[in-house]
Amino acid sequence: MRVRFSKMHGLGNDFMVMDLVSQQVHLDPQLVARLGDRRTGVGFDQLLAVEPPTDPDADFFYRIYNNDGSEAQQCGNGARCFAAFINANGLSVKQKLRLQSIAGIITTTLREDGSVAVDMGVPSVEPADVPFATSATTTPPEPDDMAGPGQHISANGETYRVIPVSIGNPHAVLFVPSVTDADVERVGAALTRHDAFPEGANIGFCEVVDPGFMRLRVYERGVGETRACGTGACAAVVAAQLAGHCEQRVKVSLTGGKTRIHWDGPGQSITMTGPACLVYEGQITL
Repeated sequence: MRVRFSKMHGLGNDFMVMDLVSQQVHLDPQLVARLGDRRTGVGFDQLLAVEPPTDPDADFFYRIYNNDGSEAQQCGNGARCFAAFINANGLSVKQKLRLQSIAGIITTTLREDGSVAVDMGVPSVEPADVPFATSATTTPPEPDDMAGPGQHISANGETYRVIPVSIGNPHAVLFVPSVTDADVERVGAALTRHDAFPEGANIGFCEVVDPGFMRLRVYERGVGETRACGTGACAAVVAAQLAGHCEQRVKVSLTGGKTRIHWDGPGQSITMTGPACLVYEGQITL
């Protein structure tokens, strides 16, 4: 069976996007992992499947699979590519779409310059929403040096202060003096599967340059470090704003490029705007 797909990326966060509205394909974890192999498959951070919605008020169901075959709740960079794919393939003529996901409804708006704005909904720092197990917290060895909002957890023989945030998927944000010097691989691997995160978490290493600009690296659960993470950028802005480090509008620089985040504070939706790029279109035999 031959299946059409597009390879896309948002700030270097790369995706295989499949139309499962007009094509009948059964995706299981083993098939997704095989397709995600960068040597023998297509290769991607996530596979995005365009499906018919089950919610009558939604335009499409936005299904997201990680490279290892596990299903993800949300992906901001993917949402931009998903919306651009729908437009490019004539699946809808709407510039604004309501997308149903397992994390809830998000909306996307295709702008005249080709960028896509995504309303990611209302973020939460409530432990139950992340989810975050407060029973796994640790008393910091040096309270004065680790002051500020957040929770303390121990791993690798060290104590880390993290701010857990839900953007429809679980995140933990750490503030670091320099993202260049951050030990993303070692610390990220330890924290992403820490007991404090029953469902795992995406770990963001955030360097606040000034109130309107920050640098970010993200270790994604089920993937490892990626060139960009849209929900991670949103989580970093939420954490930084709650800690008093940033403004309501922030440019976030990731390894793959920059995105713009706007959040008016607790109880308000968070919006992310950035590019969605087509790499190539292809067909593969399953």
